[in-house]
Amino acid sequence: MSDEMIPVTVRIMEKEYKISCPEAERESLVASAKHVNENMQIIRDGGKALGAERIAVMAALNIAHELINANNSLNDSDSEIISRLDKLQGMVDEQLEINGQ
Repeated sequence: MSDEMIPVTVRIMEKEYKISCPEAERESLVASAKHVNENMQIIRDGGKALGAERIAVMAALNIAHELINANNSLNDSDSEIISRLDKLQGMVDEQLEINGQ
């Protein structure tokens, strides 16, 4: 795929938006728009009458919260992996010393 910019039309809360993006990022853009739309619909369908701008801000906050939690989970996993690798390295070093190598 090329880096040529292509127009992509996405639909969010019954409104269409035409956005230019690199061809290689089209699928990611469409998936992102779908995620935003789903979040906004959940908030809208929550029962309280909110304006589109407030719904968008609430959805953005929810998505940012999801991202932060995902990043924190990855960081925790990285720390756990590093700790396990350190333990394994210690065990290998210990065995090498025992075997005189």
